[in-house]
Amino acid sequence: MNKNIQFQDLGLKDYKATWEYQEELFKEIVDLKIKNRREETTVDTPNYFLFVEHPHVYTLGKSGALENLLLSEKQLEAKGATFYKINRGGDITYHGPGQIVGYPILDLDNFFTDIHKYLRFLEEVIILTLADYTIIGTRSEGETGVWLDVGTPFARKICALGVRASRWVTMHGFALNVNSDLGYFDNIIPCGIKGKAVTSLNVELGVEKVNEQEVKDRILKHFSELFECKFI
Repeated sequence: MNKNIQFQDLGLKDYKATWEYQEELFKEIVDLKIKNRREETTVDTPNYFLFVEHPHVYTLGKSGALENLLLSEKQLEAKGATFYKINRGGDITYHGPGQIVGYPILDLDNFFTDIHKYLRFLEEVIILTLADYTIIGTRSEGETGVWLDVGTPFARKICALGVRASRWVTMHGFALNVNSDLGYFDNIIPCGIKGKAVTSLNVELGVEKVNEQEVKDRILKHFSELFECKFI
């Protein structure tokens, strides 16, 4: 059981190129698991964790509805944004500068084989990180992700989640709005949920810019504690 996680911060990177890189790492783990089973060996499977920031892009999960994208192809081009249908769960979301995106590519056999627990742990990492900034993040029943002021007319989402898992190997992950341009969310029905607002950490703190490296460090700290892992 390998609880070491190989960490990489990819910086600003194109969504499609990052998706393809995730697929490579995902396939590496799955292929090794298949080989272990076939050859009755016990070679440790690796785990990965990627931080990345994407240029403006909208992504639609496999259970999503295309009508939740409110822009035509020409309007997307005018806004300097791209669009992809992808193989994670969930509906439509936005990624862009000022947003911290985390992609854990884990063999859950190294941790626990429970997808529901995995999603709740990802949410908890963000909830604990927000608490470091005295912001109360919570879950909203039936709506994956992290929210503020749930159950009030001011409910707003600060972090989206969407994952894929096969043979207990995960990919995709979470997107935390830190210094995001929230105007880009006006072009979609975020996560397919009508009438819910979106926010970011800098807006909630009332500051122009939050130190993103500090936020990343806090995320990694809480992740390592919850998953009882070590980043290498």
